[in-house]
Amino acid sequence: MATSPDRTARTASAWYRQPVLWLGVFVFVASLAGCVWIIVLGANHADTPLSTSHTVFGVPVSAHSSTSPPQQRPPTDRPR
Repeated sequence: MATSPDRTARTASAWYRQPVLWLGVFVFVASLAGCVWIIVLGANHADTPLSTSHTVFGVPVSAHSSTSPPQQRPPTDRPR
């Protein structure tokens, strides 16, 4: 049984026979695997603290620059 030229052309141009598609799928799967690998490495290994000054480029590293608790103002008695 002979196949028609149209059927042969459709079979040759099927989506699963396109190498660029498989290259795209490979790059996508590899990037997802890389993301998962980086997340696992980040979860398993803690950051080592660095001994630096308390500012980086003039911006404080912590939320509060002093170690003492903030001073509280006495409540003011205002008439309502």
